[in-house]
Amino acid sequence: AMYMFNRQLTWLGIGLVAAVELALFDYQRWRKLVVPAMAFTILTVIVVLVMSEIRFNARRAFFAGSVQPSELAKLISILYLSVWLYAKREFLKDLSLGLIPLGVILGVVGGLIYQQPDLSAAATVLMLGGLLFFLAGGDLKQISVLLVIAMVAAWLVVSISLTGQERVSDFVAGIKDPLQASYHVRRSFEAIVNGGWFGVGIGKSLSKVTGLPVPPTDSIFAVVVEELGWFGAVMLIGMYSFLIWRGLVIARRAPDMLGTLLASGLVVWIGMEALINMAVMVGLLPFAGNALPFVSAGGSNLVTTLAALGILFNISRQAGDATITD
Repeated sequence: AMYMFNRQLTWLGIGLVAAVELALFDYQRWRKLVVPAMAFTILTVIVVLVMSEIRFNARRAFFAGSVQPSELAKLISILYLSVWLYAKREFLKDLSLGLIPLGVILGVVGGLIYQQPDLSAAATVLMLGGLLFFLAGGDLKQISVLLVIAMVAAWLVVSISLTGQERVSDFVAGIKDPLQASYHVRRSFEAIVNGGWFGVGIGKSLSKVTGLPVPPTDSIFAVVVEELGWFGAVMLIGMYSFLIWRGLVIARRAPDMLGTLLASGLVVWIGMEALINMAVMVGLLPFAGNALPFVSAGGSNLVTTLAALGILFNISRQAGDATITD
């Protein structure tokens, strides 16, 4: 009965160690380490495609589903793109030195993740790349071209992928009539309605033991709402909002543009993951399979998210030191 709890505590301990270490690690040193880090990440994504077992019709993890390289790829992609855009900031308006190399970088990482297949992780990497390009001062015309290319690519992926077609068709049907939504979303609605204003009580969810798909991971928000009610859901959303606000404040106060890009990318990534997960559970987005940061069971997402907070703490600390020095 305590298996999942003990397992999550183990990953929490690992993640806290990583967060403390990265909080003390000068983020400027990533400028020298980010290339080997990205090479290692791409290698792990390739290895998982070749050597991992198939679980739920996908090859995404090592060690019986415990370690997912795609979660590491999101974090390292933010670090790599921030460093790359910071180094190339004077040449971003040059098509051959700005948009095209960025497209190649995002295409390689996103394409490898898509092959698992993990549509949501690939889309997350592409969206974060576009955001960082914008924050780094990319030309609006190039950003418009990037958006058009991304929309065309997304349409092609959905057209080719049977999974993508099914998820979009279920989403459209659910928007027209919630009773025609996918089984997963209908069970999520059931859990949310059962929760009412203040929930049925912690640990007393019925949906999680009567057929709600993957309640510890993708569907955890529905369980939270059922057990803590509308009030608990608003409190959780409020905590995510506070985290995003503080992250953007850290980005604004960062000592340099690299710190701004890193802080913005990391906090927007966490907020994006949370928003997508919650929106999917209430039928506002097609099913994506994103974890709910800090809440969903799973070691890879928890460790990488805590590592991101560690980097944010380091940027904040250096901003404070710079203010004191000034």
